[in-house]
Amino acid sequence: MHEVAIRREIIERVMARRERLHLFERLDAKRTALLVIDMQNAFVAPGAPIEVPGARDIVPNINRLTAQLRQRGVPIVWVQHENGADGWRGFFDVFVRPENRAKAAAALSAGSEMQKLWPRLEAREGDLRETKDRYSAFVGGSKLDGTLKGRGIDTVLIAGTKTNVCCECTARDAVMLDYKVVLLCDCTAALSDEEHLATLENVIQQFGDVMTADDALGLLA
Repeated sequence: MHEVAIRREIIERVMARRERLHLFERLDAKRTALLVIDMQNAFVAPGAPIEVPGARDIVPNINRLTAQLRQRGVPIVWVQHENGADGWRGFFDVFVRPENRAKAAAALSAGSEMQKLWPRLEAREGDLRETKDRYSAFVGGSKLDGTLKGRGIDTVLIAGTKTNVCCECTARDAVMLDYKVVLLCDCTAALSDEEHLATLENVIQQFGDVMTADDALGLLA
């Protein structure tokens, strides 16, 4: 689990700008959804091709949160990366070493064991499943925006991995699409405390709120 706190100078900057730290005093359960990003074997399993070891630490928090949200009628959306027909070669051919490309790409191919959800996550039959083929859950071949708007959702809670990559990209695009955004700091994981903290500080200044799972649950009416 990341043991980090937003720096005092960032808090002071936020307070000077809007005279309060947190954006929201209340969240409407009927208009809120939880997005759980990329908690797949490829990222969570020990020794996986794209392993984020800290992602295993947040699994209990995510399971506890999803159980509480279901009781409040908040939809859970498991968002899994699944390579599209183009294989996202613009990424893999540039950012991944040649000897590792095939293994990394295969881990995110539809139907592979690595592409499936980490089995210790307590997904339920009534939960929603969405796929993405880019970092953000709102671009490329994603249908997430239509799914959420079709349900009248205007607020997204974001959990998953990596904090500073797919979670942050999703948060940025969500606010551009006029969603209210809450990044859950104890339900997200990066490769280091420094990368995790950088996103928390980016988001709270420009893209949404940053809360613990318990804080967010406390605002849901």
